[in-house]
Order: sequence, then structure tokens, then C-alpha cells
Amino acid sequence: MKCLKEIDHIGYAVHDIQKTAHYYVDGGWCLSGIYEEPVQKAKIAFLVKLGMPTIELVSPLNGDSPVDNVLKHNGVAPYHICYVVDDMMEAVEELYEEGFKPLFMPIQSVAMDNREICYMYHLELGAIELVSRN
Repeated sequence: MKCLKEIDHIGYAVHDIQKTAHYYVDGGWCLSGIYEEPVQKAKIAFLVKLGMPTIELVSPLNGDSPVDNVLKHNGVAPYHICYVVDDMMEAVEELYEEGFKPLFMPIQSVAMDNREICYMYHLELGAIELVSRN
């Protein structure tokens, strides 16, 4: 999987961004603004700390968010790693050939500066997110 070279962030499913972020902020992390992603039916915020991987907190926007299923089955937990890709469609095709299934076609993400994202799923690896470099 040549396209998965650079990690952008680790995504956590959470019930409440502010409640979970509190623990990180107390540890010196900086919290971004909270973005609403209607297409993903989620609220999203990022935590950054020098020398540490970026953490994305994802909470349900409403009662039919895919994040609800993650929380129902796993509770608050990391559930995906996001990789930066240079060519979104090339990466999707490469991963499809490796047995990944797209959970939706690439869309623009407000929280990711309107760059394209796509979630892919593999039975042996779980969910990953792709984000275009530009």
C-alpha cells in the first residue's frame, strides 16, 4: 500500500468533544475550533501538541450519525487513522485493489480546509481515512 506513507491524525469517536478535550487540554494540548460536518453528520475538532500526533475528536451531530454506531459498539475510543495522499482517486483505486471498500466517495471536508476526504474499510484493518494533500 504505497499510498499510505504519511499520517495526518488519529481519529477518536467521542460523545462530547468539550468533555473529552478537557483531559488533553489539561495535558498541554491545544484545541481547534469545533466544525460541523453535515455530510458526515458529525462535529469535529483537532488537538495538537508539539512532537505528538494530531488527534481528531469526532462526535455525532444528530441521532443518525455513523459515529453513533462506533460509540455504541466501542465506546469512546480511537477508530481510524488518517493518511495524507497526493492523488485521492489513485489512492482509492489502489486500496480497492487491496480489498478496501470505500464507505463513501470522496467529499470535501470543512474541518480539513475543504480538502477531499474518503473513508475506506478493510475487514483485517478496520477504517482508515484519506485526506488529499491539497
